[in-house]
Amino acid sequence: MKRLVVASIGALAVMTAMGSANAADLPRRHAMPTKAPMYEAPYNWTGFYVGINGGGGFGRSNWDAFGTSFDTSGGLVGGTIGYNYQMGQVVFGLEGDGDWSDLRGSGVCGGLSCETRNNWLATARGRVGYSFGRVMPYVTGGGAFGDIKSSLAGFSSQTSTRAGWTLGGGGEIAIAGPWTAKIEYLYVDLGKSGCSAAACGVPTDVSFTSNIVRGGINYRF
Repeated sequence: MKRLVVASIGALAVMTAMGSANAADLPRRHAMPTKAPMYEAPYNWTGFYVGINGGGGFGRSNWDAFGTSFDTSGGLVGGTIGYNYQMGQVVFGLEGDGDWSDLRGSGVCGGLSCETRNNWLATARGRVGYSFGRVMPYVTGGGAFGDIKSSLAGFSSQTSTRAGWTLGGGGEIAIAGPWTAKIEYLYVDLGKSGCSAAACGVPTDVSFTSNIVRGGINYRF
């Protein structure tokens, strides 16, 4: 009996070994080939561009001689031209724009209605951005140029061209082909414009500041 058990165990061991060997000899199933992901070249912001922009603004005007201050607001729309140069992920740029403007406001000066109006606004700015591929946040600043028109009821008006400064920031995104879209904020200070007694009742300085929020579409070359 003992010999029969030992013989059975031995036979089972031989059969198991043969089965393992046969399984090892079976051809392995090959994994299905996977499709390589499409290659997308890194986006590069270098180059010239032109575009359009539009938005609105809100700010303040002061008539110093009367001690009067009031809010200004309105819309603006115009064109943009610029150039970017990318180094690594940092993007340096120069941008200029010129807008038709309807920023204005009025108050009471010496019992009469006084108004400050801005009819056109232009900026010449530097930009520094950081590229996250097709998205680029940036800061910007430079010179601001525009007119300040001062008028007092019952008197003539006076308009002068002023040079001031602007500072702000925004973000730009590549949307399709050479087209990009942006949104930005600019603080604009055109300083003070002198207004004569003939136009404003008494000689006075009139100041103009504004917070501009606008969007734009650019075409890159």
